[in-house]
Amino acid sequence: MASIHRAADLARGKTAEYVLLMEEALFAEKERATVSLDAIGDAVLTTDVQGKVIHMNCMAETMTGWPREEAIGRSLTEVFQIIDGQNRESVPPPAQRAIVEDRTVALATDLVLIHRNGAESAIEDSAAPVHNRDGTVAGAVIVFHDISQSRAMAQRMAHLAQHDALTGLPNRMTFSEHLTRAIGLAQRHHKLAALLFLDLDRFKHINDSLGHGIGDALLQSVSQRLLGCMRATDTVCRQGGDEFVILLTEIKQAEDAARVAEALHCALQAPHFLSGHELHIGVSIGISVYPVDGLTPDALMQRADAAMYQAKAIGHDSYQFFRSDMNA
Repeated sequence: MASIHRAADLARGKTAEYVLLMEEALFAEKERATVSLDAIGDAVLTTDVQGKVIHMNCMAETMTGWPREEAIGRSLTEVFQIIDGQNRESVPPPAQRAIVEDRTVALATDLVLIHRNGAESAIEDSAAPVHNRDGTVAGAVIVFHDISQSRAMAQRMAHLAQHDALTGLPNRMTFSEHLTRAIGLAQRHHKLAALLFLDLDRFKHINDSLGHGIGDALLQSVSQRLLGCMRATDTVCRQGGDEFVILLTEIKQAEDAARVAEALHCALQAPHFLSGHELHIGVSIGISVYPVDGLTPDALMQRADAAMYQAKAIGHDSYQFFRSDMNA
């Protein structure tokens, strides 16, 4: 009998030792998983099947503003508040779909995460179901990261690709697209379109005598004055150096372009006060009109350029419409 009791005690001891070893192994595994999740750059949130938060890593704490001790047990919709960046409406967390549909669900584009303090950050990534050993869905995991900086950089790069770096005006490529579109509209609506080619008078003297810094500031000041004379549908472009091109869309008559040229002269006559200097500058303007002077963007540009040189030849601060004899 004693031997039986000793065997039973030994078995219980072995079982207890085995359970202890298993608990230590599970604890170590959990610690490794926690350390790994905290070390990655993405935020990770895990929920149960009812949508309650059961775990979050350090990055998720940072991005949501919720310490994991407070977040655990709360509804995911409370901790992980997201809205549509366009219409500002609330968006259901993708974990719900991942659980119901038992599949990985990508987050919609242009989502904004609302921090606990009200701050906002653009996010992207996905949610996936988590399964029990028997294959049933036990919850979901959401992995997300902040794309605010990368999105801002992409927008900045897109802007630079389409605009002049100094003045912020559309560049040649963008202007060419606008001109092609304006010709199509004018053709369909039986309207005119006008191209004004501008060359600043006396700019080279100012740039050479006062330096490129003052010259650049003057170009920026001129750009703002040109924009002040335009309609929302018109386009102002810096061609390069001290040359600008203006597109007037769907005008009724050529005289409309003349009135704009006169307004531009008036706008540029007032002195520019830059870094203690009072600068006076004029502009020579050549005008071509679609379809009278050309049917293509290249033809209109060439003829507006020719008219500008004629304006400069007869005297500063003037404008000229293209005439066929200018080709000679």
